[in-house]
Amino acid sequence: MDLSNLRPADGAKQSDNFRRGRGHGSGNGKTAGKGHKGQKARSGGTRPGFEGGQMPLYRRIPKRGFTNRNSKDIVGINVSALEVFENDTVVSVETLLEQGIIKNARDGVKILGNGDLTKKLTVQANAFSAGAVSKIEALGGKTEVI
Repeated sequence: MDLSNLRPADGAKQSDNFRRGRGHGSGNGKTAGKGHKGQKARSGGTRPGFEGGQMPLYRRIPKRGFTNRNSKDIVGINVSALEVFENDTVVSVETLLEQGIIKNARDGVKILGNGDLTKKLTVQANAFSAGAVSKIEALGGKTEVI
């Protein structure tokens, strides 16, 4: 492959050898396929979303609040969801994904204290609630913030 062999993908380029406005014999003379007068016959056209002077949809719909660019989307997992792991297992974000407990780690995983835990685990997550830490460490497990 070199510069002399480059060409557009098949179907990407359409033939533009159709000459508009070149007399009656061309089949597309006089108005050049634009019909008679009107907005579509003129140059320029309209901007996207223009509805002919009617109030556009994007201005009719009410706007509420705003989206904070700095917010984080953290996935919360309850301690009861960790029951599926065996004793002395190291539970990380990757193992949670493999087990199907979470589908997407997004901006981080936080372990919450709802439910019961009966196994000793080493849990590695981005954040822990106070209740989750007490339940995990009460059984001899460890919590590691990553």
